[in-house]
Amino acid sequence: MARSPADQVAITTLALIGFAWVWGCGGGSQAIAGDATDVATLTRQSDDWDKAIVRKDAKAIAGNMTEDFRIIDGYGNVDGKAGFVADILDPKLTIDPYTVEEFNVRLYGDTALLSGRTHMTGKHDGQPFESNYRYIDIYVRTKGAWKIVSVQITKLAPPG
Repeated sequence: MARSPADQVAITTLALIGFAWVWGCGGGSQAIAGDATDVATLTRQSDDWDKAIVRKDAKAIAGNMTEDFRIIDGYGNVDGKAGFVADILDPKLTIDPYTVEEFNVRLYGDTALLSGRTHMTGKHDGQPFESNYRYIDIYVRTKGAWKIVSVQITKLAPPG
């Protein structure tokens, strides 16, 4: 599917909500066995994925995702794993390191919900971009490993 440069920036930028620089964890988590260990694992995994995205490490990006991964961007568009990875690896895209505010992890057995708010900057095709959004990432534990299965974002107005 051909996308305009503006759509490409929006989709890619919004897709990145799945990548959380985690400053804290557990607020509001359900108390279940393994909670602290699982939160620490997800925190580390999320941080590693963010770093892989910024440096465009295709193997590390794809390795964190299930084959049936889906993203719903801020415009309601749905894309899968191949499209997401291709968008991130686009040589026209540069993403600046970023942080996540209001980060939260909630665990429900073998399902984890990671959410937060992000302000992201970078360049697409040489043009600077800025994006603000709130997100939720859904991870599942399969065969002992956590993988991201879904991301959904909501665009926010710029602060001010």
